Amino acid sequence: MPSLFELAGYKIYFWSNENNEPIHVHVSKGSPIANSTKLWLTRGGNCIVANNNSKIPDKDLNIIIDTIVSNHFFIVAKWKEFYQVSNVDFYC
Repeated sequence: MPSLFELAGYKIYFWSNENNEPIHVHVSKGSPIANSTKLWLTRGGNCIVANNNSKIPDKDLNIIIDTIVSNHFFIVAKWKEFYQVSNVDFYC
């Protein structure tokens, strides 16, 4: 799992096998886990909580969302690099 960054003990990362899903990140406390919180990135530069499976408290989740939004272009570039795609239609 490529790790993008860590914030207050939460890892923000890609999962290796995503089966052509739209651009998104996984978030979990500590190590990456299969049942993590998933945040979809939108074409407009925002993100949507697809699920909060790792039960991140709202206060922390809001900080994480702000961080994802402010790093939108970095995350998209890393997604394209990791999955070797150039198509911009991978947004939610």
